[in-house]
Amino acid sequence: MIATLHADKEILHTDLNAASEYMAQLEERVYAANKTSLDLLKQIRVDEEEIASLKSYILEMKARVAIYIPIRDDPLDVKVAEYINNYPDRQKLKIMFMRESAGVYAFGSKRINVEVQGNKIKVRIGGGYLSIDEFLDQYTPTEVEKQLNRDPLMKFAQKVSVQKSI
Repeated sequence: MIATLHADKEILHTDLNAASEYMAQLEERVYAANKTSLDLLKQIRVDEEEIASLKSYILEMKARVAIYIPIRDDPLDVKVAEYINNYPDRQKLKIMFMRESAGVYAFGSKRINVEVQGNKIKVRIGGGYLSIDEFLDQYTPTEVEKQLNRDPLMKFAQKVSVQKSI
């Protein structure tokens, strides 16, 4: 009977040692997982700072004023370039005109026909014409909104803000 008790005691002692070793291994794994989580959180913070830095850089680059260089042989394009490059409030010109062919320009997602009537630049809209100033006042906000909706950086920022709020 005493021998049986000693044998049972040894078995329990062996099981206790095995359980202790197993718990120590689990604690090491939990510690390693926690360390990895903390490292990942630190990296996310660094990445968020880098993203913020890139965003500010992009905004700064967008704020810089581009110069429109006309095609020399196209008097209309020269006139458009003079208008754009001498525009008093360049910050309002958030969407650039891009010449596609003689008298045809892309303005954001719109394709427009431009003419010079007298000494003024006119943009064909529907069955009539708008002065280029009226056209810019009317269509720039819409085109800026469309551009923002297509901007992958803005979409990413919106996703991040939604995830942070959840």
